[in-house]
Amino acid sequence: MAKVRLLPDHVANQIAAGEVIERPASVIKELVENSIDAGATRIEVEFRSGGTSLMRIEDNGCGMSHDDALLALERHATSKIQKVQDLDGLTTMGFRGEALPSIASVSRFQLQTRETDAESGTEVLIDGGKMVHVRDCGMPAGTRMTISKLFNTVPARRKFLKSKTTEAAHIVQCVRLYALAHPEIGFSLLDDGRSLFQSPACSSLKTRIAEIFGKQIANNLLEIDAEEDGLRLRGLIGKPSLSRSSRHEMLFFVNNRPVENKTLSYAVVESYYGHISKGRYPVAFLFLDMDPERVDVNVHPAKREIRFREEAKTRGFAVRTLLEALKAETESYQSIKPVEVRLPKNDVAEEVVEPIPETPAPRPRKAEAPLSKPKRRLVQESKTVESSPVEAKPEPVAPAARKAAVDAKPEVSSPQPKTEETESRNWSYLGWAQGEFATFDTGDGVVLLSVRAAEQRILYERMINDFADKSIRCQKLMLAQPLELDPVVSAILEESLDFFTRLGFEIAPFGRNFFRIEGTPTWLESEEAEEFVKEMLALLRQGSMSADKSDLAVELVAKQAIKKIRRPSSELSKGEIDTLLDKLFACDKPLTDPEGRPSLIEISSGEIDKRFQRRNRRKQDELF
Repeated sequence: MAKVRLLPDHVANQIAAGEVIERPASVIKELVENSIDAGATRIEVEFRSGGTSLMRIEDNGCGMSHDDALLALERHATSKIQKVQDLDGLTTMGFRGEALPSIASVSRFQLQTRETDAESGTEVLIDGGKMVHVRDCGMPAGTRMTISKLFNTVPARRKFLKSKTTEAAHIVQCVRLYALAHPEIGFSLLDDGRSLFQSPACSSLKTRIAEIFGKQIANNLLEIDAEEDGLRLRGLIGKPSLSRSSRHEMLFFVNNRPVENKTLSYAVVESYYGHISKGRYPVAFLFLDMDPERVDVNVHPAKREIRFREEAKTRGFAVRTLLEALKAETESYQSIKPVEVRLPKNDVAEEVVEPIPETPAPRPRKAEAPLSKPKRRLVQESKTVESSPVEAKPEPVAPAARKAAVDAKPEVSSPQPKTEETESRNWSYLGWAQGEFATFDTGDGVVLLSVRAAEQRILYERMINDFADKSIRCQKLMLAQPLELDPVVSAILEESLDFFTRLGFEIAPFGRNFFRIEGTPTWLESEEAEEFVKEMLALLRQGSMSADKSDLAVELVAKQAIKKIRRPSSELSKGEIDTLLDKLFACDKPLTDPEGRPSLIEISSGEIDKRFQRRNRRKQDELF
């Protein structure tokens, strides 16, 4: 008996659907691409319940005849290519002929279509891969496809879908991409009968970006358009002042096809090196036009990924083009000179300064003559080399500092100031060093305290403890801050509102993809609230943080929060330093910052004697 068998068509279609149709947004993607290939100038997309109950795509394209409508539902039936060589010169969005039969095999699928010169249209209804009926219908020229009960024949696939809000967000994001790729086409998007956006055909890409992403982003973009050896790079990139905490607003289109490509992504990040801070990503809407033979779009079943025939050449061209645009922007900014305002002499009060008699400066001794620059550099380098062994120890804290940390340890881990322990610590404050370090004489040596590291440790543990006790305080804002997000991030925020509330935020929905920040935690400055919320949402979107695992999530949030603490701008008073020490030694781990780096370093008396080559200093003092 033969063991090898041919699969039935409906089984083969469902297997293909597993590769092509991942979620409702995949259905929208395939059908919108068909509408674009049909020459449509208007595309309307409607969905309900995140696309699981209903999806409808209607266009005014060329439509199909009765025979073509039936043939289009067969596997590998397509009008895009005829022979294998056509794959090297693809100019259409689709080409495999798998989308329609795959969708029809896992849903209730209705196709209605009519050619421009036909008297009537054709309606085909398929339920779970089985033909229900084929009949004539009346409709305008174009095509309408209605999909309901998605994954009704494979209910196990439904378990892998996210919430309705998340699935709806992916649909909106998908339609936005194709609306950007084709501003000459009018797009309408409806969710449960509500219009999400309705954009007529636009004359420029910037106009479409303003309609989809807002005028604030559109007004901070630089236009680029360059050609080189058959390659053309055009589009809009963000000014260096416009950056994001993730790559999700770096959008790429190759021959008007939305794609994901590491070559272009790395080229953009590399071009902005030095223009934006580390860990930030630019905003970019880039279109690369090239000969179809120089790019392979048949890499991924869903056609999301592509491969360039000449990756190095493409990347170099992109980097040069972007660097030139950024250079021109930088030069135009630097060419702006401040306006000098000069007041009339009558309006300026002349200050009378009595002359101070000059006192001749004492002639320095030869040994005290100032060092020349090269010698001074050598001395500094030698000091650095000598001091490196002390700072490179894994726990560079001498017994005096460790003892102070143990003595100051409270019964509970919540960092609270204990001023009575300042006296028992017996540290004498000496002053400020290097703009960040407070210095102390402990009797057993000298301690350098990193004020920034201390403040980071205190805030970190306070946030961890307050979150565990559900006692993070929220401060109301006099004026609520508006927060506009893209559909995917908006869905993530809606699902994570309870988590942000526990962090001390008060965020309220205010329309579709709009929110208002009405309160912020006390540890965060109000003007930094919007950017901080977006950074947290980026971590949630990337999967680096999960709101469900709140204990792990709050640690990441706390580490993001402490980055807001910068180097002190002015010296602290002795009282403020003492209070800071009390709070630090009340922490669980006062000797390190949250990243594990030392918060203070002690140089023992023995080490000081060794540096000054006075090892027997104390014995000599005892003798005298």
